[in-house]
This record gives sequence, structure tokens and C-alpha cells, in this order.
Amino acid sequence: MAVTADDLRPASTWRTPLVIIICGCVIALLSFGPRSSLGFFIQPMSREFTWGRDVFGLALALQNLLWGLGQPIAGAIADRFGLLRVMIVGALLYAGGLLVMRYAGTPGSLDLGAGVMIGFGLSGCSFNLVLSAFSKLLPLEKRGLALGAGTAAGSFGQFLFAPFGVAMIDNFGWQSALMVFALLMLLIVPLALAISTPPATSSNVPVADQQSFKTALAEAFGHRSYVLLVLGFFTCGFQLAFITVHLPAYLSDRGVSAQTGGWVVAAIGLFNIVGSLSVGWLQNRFPKRYILSIIYLARALSIVAFISFPITTFSAIVFGAATGLTWLSTVPPTSALVALMFGTRWFATLYGFAFVSHQVGGFLGVWLGGVVFEKFGSYTPIWWLSVLFGLLSALINLPIVEQPVARPVAQPA
Repeated sequence: MAVTADDLRPASTWRTPLVIIICGCVIALLSFGPRSSLGFFIQPMSREFTWGRDVFGLALALQNLLWGLGQPIAGAIADRFGLLRVMIVGALLYAGGLLVMRYAGTPGSLDLGAGVMIGFGLSGCSFNLVLSAFSKLLPLEKRGLALGAGTAAGSFGQFLFAPFGVAMIDNFGWQSALMVFALLMLLIVPLALAISTPPATSSNVPVADQQSFKTALAEAFGHRSYVLLVLGFFTCGFQLAFITVHLPAYLSDRGVSAQTGGWVVAAIGLFNIVGSLSVGWLQNRFPKRYILSIIYLARALSIVAFISFPITTFSAIVFGAATGLTWLSTVPPTSALVALMFGTRWFATLYGFAFVSHQVGGFLGVWLGGVVFEKFGSYTPIWWLSVLFGLLSALINLPIVEQPVARPVAQPA
């Protein structure tokens, strides 16, 4: 008898869909919170060590790049051998990277901690693998909203950790803030038990999804719609990483206080909860490619409005709210399209490769932001580059075909 997707649901009685969703969302919250707050460490660490913003920009650019490059590897291991070990190793690397960052005294040690260790740690314990677990463990009718909830949880982590990080830095110093962040990352280890997935074997994989790793990659990268989806995702990474890392310093340069900057980043996280949940609901009712195009267009227009008028506390918070509505709301339709096209067998791997494009964009957004600022004393060229990329991605997503790839009945690995 052929194995169906329902046969892959967790057998443990305590791991109900609600428990899986709650624990996965807490993991997404914890893993996304600290890394979205690292921009607030630029100024205190730069003052202490007399570093330019390009030094910190390079470390966080490496983080984004290695998070992306590590994601398909972590995804492939989780797809083949199960999620639990990957997530535990990722959480330990993340916590270790924050500790190394806390004791960093040279640009090289900052690159190691904030860049290499946190980057690879994120690839093993971030919301990307949480979404993969949701796709594999939850029934289809709960999947769309769960993907939105998992993404929104990451944003709630940003909402919580941005003002929390600023308060910790102001009251106890940046070193203590990083120590607290590191300890919180260890909570991911027990939570990962709830969303662990079984190793893949020929007996527990649906016949239609029985592919080898190489066959799955060849199929995906030979599929025009997947390639367009991956290219469009580059823009999301470029814009998000640039804003996450450099917006606090940009606002400070314009006379906005660090506390207000913290609330702007928090507003991004808060309103992205609304955006992600709304998109998770809408994607079951409207074409996902149109949703993606509208998100990229709206983000580009919000940037134009923000940089075209004087920066005030009010305009900054409004920009945070508008940006938040489109912040990670690209993730639910992007991940849902990957699952729709190719199934869930190699979902973490194929979404991981899409995420490489996202993080290459993130690397360039963070790195170019630091380099351009040090050279010209302004972030204006990067803001306009973000607008251009947004318009291009709005167009790139329109031709995507939303249907499963045509396959033979069985493709044994």
C-alpha cells in the first residue's frame, strides 16, 4: 500500500498540532529575536574599539551569507536524518557565537562570532527549519496558517528583542546584553523535541516524493517558476538585512534617539505579525505570485516615501509599521510555492536553496551599506538600490506558474 502524507504525522500523543505550532513558534521567536537586534550593537562596540561601520557591516554580512549557504546543507541533513540533531547543533552554535561576539576585541574575532558561528547557527535553528517541520508534521488544512504563524513568531521576537536589547545595552552594557541573549538561545534545545521529524526512509516517504537528492535539485533548477521565485527572493534579503543592520544608525544620524530607533525596529516586528498572519490566510484564497508582487511593490514605495521627506520620530515609526506589514510576509507564499511545486520530501533542501538567494542579497545589503556609508557618508545610494530591486522583483514573480511539477508515478532514489 502506498504511503500517504497523513502517515508521516507524529505518532507521539503529546505532540498534537497545537503543541507543534506553539513550540515551533517559540523557537522562531527566540532564534530571530537576537539577530534582528544586532544593529543596536554597532555604535557602542564601534565606539569602544574605534571601528568603522564597515567592520561591523562585514561581520553581519558574513552572517547573512553563511546563514544562507548553510541553510540547504542543514535542510538536506534534516530531510534525510531528521530535524532534532540539526536544531540542537544550530542552537549551540548560535549561543557560542553570541559569547564569542561578547568577548570580541578584534575585527577577526567579531567575524568569527557574529559572522561565522551565528550564521551557521541560524541555518540550523531558525524559522526556516520550523516551517519545514510544519510542512511535514501538520495536515494540509492547517499548514497555510501555521506557516504564517511561524513567520509572525519570528517578527514577534524582533518586536520583543529590539526594545529589550536597547534597554539591556543602556542599563547593563552591550556585553551583558549578549550574555543574556546567549543563555536564551539554549531554550531552543528542549523545545526542538516537539517539532522533531523522523529520518526519511523508502517506507515513510510517499511514492510520488521518492527522489534522490540530485534528482530533486535537477528538477527544481530546471523549473522556470522555481528559478523566478529564487531570483525574486534575493530582493527580500537585500532590503531586510540592510534595514535591520543599518536603520538604527541611519536614524541616529538623523537625530532620532536610540530608544526611538528601538521602537521603530519593534514596530517592524509587531506589524509583521499582522502582515505574516494576513498573508498566511490570503494565500489560500488568492494567487501567491500576485501576493508576492504586491508585497515587493509596496515595500519599494514605502522606502521612496520614507527617504523623500524629513525624518522625524513620527515618520520613522510610520515607516516601521509600513515596512513591518511587508517584512517577512514574503516567506509564507514563497515556502508554500516550493511545497506546492515539489512536495515536502526535499522541502527543507529546496527552500534552503531559495534562502541562499535571499541571504546573498542580505550579504550585499549589509556589506554595501557599510562600505557606501564609509565612502560617501550617506546611505542614500543603497536606499535607491533597494527601491530598484523591489520593482524588479514585483515583475519577476508575475510569470510564476502555481501548480505541481509533472512527475512519473514513482522515481526511486
